[in-house]
Amino acid sequence: MPDDEREVCARSAALRAVIGAVVDDVGVSPRELSAALDALGVPAAHQESVRDHVHRARGEHARLRRREHELGALFSSARELAEARDGRLLLERLVRRAHEILGCDVTYLSEFDQQTRELHVRTTIGAYSAEFRSLRVPARCGLAGEIAEARMARWVPRYDEYLADRRVADIDRAVEMEGIVSILGVPMLSGDDVLGVLFVATREECAFTPEQIALLSALADHASVVLQTARTLRDLQRSEQEARRALDRLTGHLAERDRSNLVHQEIVQVVLNGGGFGQLVRTLSSALGRGVTVVDAEDRVIASSEPTAPGTRAAISPRVRAAVRAGSASGHCQVLGDDHEVGAVAAMRAGGRHFGALLFGPGGFELGPVDRRTIERAAQVCSLLELQQQAVANAEGRMLTDLVADILDARPGRRDDLEGRARDDLERRARDDLERRARGMGVALSRLDTVQVYVVADDRRAHALTAARQRVGGAGLVGLSHGAVVALVDSRRGVGAHAVREHIGRCAGGPVLAVVPPRGDSPDDLARRFTIALRTIRLLEVIGVDDEVVGTEEYLPYASVFDADAASLTSFVTGLIGPVVDYDAERGTELVATLRAFVRCNASPTRTARALGFHTNTILQRLDRLDALLGPGWREDDRFFRISLAVRLHEMLTSGVRG
Repeated sequence: MPDDEREVCARSAALRAVIGAVVDDVGVSPRELSAALDALGVPAAHQESVRDHVHRARGEHARLRRREHELGALFSSARELAEARDGRLLLERLVRRAHEILGCDVTYLSEFDQQTRELHVRTTIGAYSAEFRSLRVPARCGLAGEIAEARMARWVPRYDEYLADRRVADIDRAVEMEGIVSILGVPMLSGDDVLGVLFVATREECAFTPEQIALLSALADHASVVLQTARTLRDLQRSEQEARRALDRLTGHLAERDRSNLVHQEIVQVVLNGGGFGQLVRTLSSALGRGVTVVDAEDRVIASSEPTAPGTRAAISPRVRAAVRAGSASGHCQVLGDDHEVGAVAAMRAGGRHFGALLFGPGGFELGPVDRRTIERAAQVCSLLELQQQAVANAEGRMLTDLVADILDARPGRRDDLEGRARDDLERRARDDLERRARGMGVALSRLDTVQVYVVADDRRAHALTAARQRVGGAGLVGLSHGAVVALVDSRRGVGAHAVREHIGRCAGGPVLAVVPPRGDSPDDLARRFTIALRTIRLLEVIGVDDEVVGTEEYLPYASVFDADAASLTSFVTGLIGPVVDYDAERGTELVATLRAFVRCNASPTRTARALGFHTNTILQRLDRLDALLGPGWREDDRFFRISLAVRLHEMLTSGVRG
């Protein structure tokens, strides 16, 4: 090879060596670089300057290569940020990438809690302590708190020399367990809001370069986008859930409104068609899907969707009763909950009058505001129905009472100043009027042959009247006369006084006295027999009988003789046998019993002795004592009759037992 070519090759090799010293990863040794410079003909005086330029060029080349790698990592992170949907996985990749690029021992991300203002570790790489991985930094504490406040990057070469006033024992213990010495943290921001802090840490003292801080800040910005996106997604999900709940509420409200409109229409239709409580209760029960019961002010069932007989007294608990009182005061439906036998109540009231309540059982859905308003309107309709029925019942009651009073008049239409045909004509017209009015009540006057009189306390008379009408029904007429409930019935219909009295007792409560005179041959006998019943009632009041069924025949002799008050009757008894009664009271003898037996044995001493189980002589001795007390002649017919009557009345007065 010619010398010129050999020289060119040598110089080319030297040039490659210099370039390799700049760009190769391995580079060349200083001796090789000096030889290359000699081969290039560089004077020895300038070689040191060339070597410096080569070293600087080599450092810049390494920095550019590192920067290229970092930018590639940032580009990869940005691409993942655009493609990934799993925020948790993306944050882990970002933390891992920061860990790998910066070459630190521990890398972790702390998220900022807007409510508690705390920073809690969310993702870690390189940490082995469970306490460190679950670390929570209180507000305004630690390096994390300082970074969050300043919104700028901060780092400490030695954490054990960090500001004492910001140190927290739990954080110091976690950092010591990890062996961390140097820490760099950059904030994750979204506008003015701090989302968290991204940290890198080394277990040896380290000085972090601006390039490292810039790189970590860029990765923190990416993490901020992830957190902000996650929060936005959470807000969107929350908004979606709220929208779904609002839609469900709206759907429920519309269903409730439609149900309410249907119930209102059906209730109005029930009222317009003349339907009563039974039809209204069935409508409410079907529409609201639960049992419905209407009770009156006395807790008696008016109507029910359940198999409960009207008139039955409902068992109402103190809790339900308190809810009824609250509903009566406020006018609103009271919901007790579907876990109770009665889930809701609504009081029936008008003005200051309380008519009862609507009781609703548990159902398949919760009663909403519209349902409660529907129940309140239904309670108002029930109150109107009750007012209407009471008005009708009062009008019918007055008509019935007037009719019964006119029938019980001894001679309808009699006029003392009329004679012959004129009086007969007036009585005939009066009878025709009574028959017409009775037919209007659904009863044939000619078939009424029995009087039943029921005596109750004044405060229960209205309930007794209603109960008697319910039990008698179309078998007769029921009204009020002389302070008693009077039933004029057709005995052939099988409406007995015992059954009517028992029904009155169940509905009105308290003692009920029923007085029944014998059956008459025609309606003309009703007035006379009612008079006998009234006399018997006055007698029974004196002797204390007030709770049984009594036939007037048993008391007819006494009622016929006495039609006076208790004082007159007591005076009669005392005037005739008072000395005997006083003698027994003072000495503890039994002369009154002997006198009673003597009367019942038709004044026969022998039969009296046999009845009492004594010897005849004993009875004769007692009769001698009675002669002394009652005076001579007490065994004579007229006086003995009056004494016999006084003895029987005394027995009634003292024992209340029929004679």
